[in-house]
Amino acid sequence: MHIKQIILKILILALVVGTGIPMAINNSATVSLIGKTLMALSIILVACFLVRASIAFIKKGIGHLNLLIESTSVEVLLGGAGGLVVGTLIGVLSSFPLSAIKGLGPYLTLGIFIFCGYLGLSIGVRRGVDMLGLFPPKGNFTVGNPDNGKKILDTSAIIDGRIYDVCASNFLEGSLLVPTAVIDELQHIADSSDHIRRNKGRRGLELLAKMQKHPKIKIDIIDSDIVGEKEVDSKLIKLCKQLNASIITNDYNLNKVAELQGIKVLNINELTNAVKIVVYPGETMHINIIKEGKESGQGVGYLEDGTMVVVEDANDEIGRELDVMVTSVFQTAAGRMIFTRKIKDDNHPDLGSFHDVQEVKMFG
Repeated sequence: MHIKQIILKILILALVVGTGIPMAINNSATVSLIGKTLMALSIILVACFLVRASIAFIKKGIGHLNLLIESTSVEVLLGGAGGLVVGTLIGVLSSFPLSAIKGLGPYLTLGIFIFCGYLGLSIGVRRGVDMLGLFPPKGNFTVGNPDNGKKILDTSAIIDGRIYDVCASNFLEGSLLVPTAVIDELQHIADSSDHIRRNKGRRGLELLAKMQKHPKIKIDIIDSDIVGEKEVDSKLIKLCKQLNASIITNDYNLNKVAELQGIKVLNINELTNAVKIVVYPGETMHINIIKEGKESGQGVGYLEDGTMVVVEDANDEIGRELDVMVTSVFQTAAGRMIFTRKIKDDNHPDLGSFHDVQEVKMFG
């Protein structure tokens, strides 16, 4: 049971008992002692409850403040600070003559001071980039809202697992952010009654722990408490906007929604397709035959990325490694398939048709 609920129930019980016992006892001294004791207990419980609630509120406020600061660009911060200073000075100079007015003077001074300060802050925040553009910096520094290198990890990318190797290979710069909502979702999946989902959730949690221990990977857990948002995907979209961060995901729907809202998306599947090696008919490869194909005489093997390689006249070569030559490549709904023939010592076989040939890549 939650600690707040326990304290509240004890408090209510103490108040009820404190009200009932004095009515049942005729001894005034006893009544006074019991009443004072219960009153003191009630005050202590109320104080504990208020202190705990205040600490939680302060921590939450600090977290939101840090999130706001992190999500605000340097240009906006500098513009806001400069606008506030200028607005405050204008307010002081404008309100000084009004301070001599009896009665309304102090109120008018305070009102103009607050108005000018707020106006300067608003203009500075909204036009900070333009104001800094009036003073062009030296060197390669650029004024604007550049990518800060922050990337938010989605549940699907964590469960997929390939993000670990990508990060360990130094292909991603900046820090990886994992919202608490993603961790909660992984824990929920890990507690599923379905053993497949349970294994996926546990694998995701283990991967996060592994990434935290890797010296080359910078990963942080951030609070994802977004007011008014309950869905994990909606929270991720909001966080990306607040932190000016990109998102790493394999979720098709989240990918499209993020792109529509102007968020940079890093899709592991798209990265996989982008780094595939092109294989053309006539090239050779080394393949291990592991089973028979659907057609008579065919043997089947697989590349490291799972691409199926069909070898003609290799049904009796199961368990052996062969040197084969690519004859044709076909794109199907299930993926790419490479058709090959065994390389013979005396001559090379004729190549297959080229008009159905498409590129084959090593991953995906």
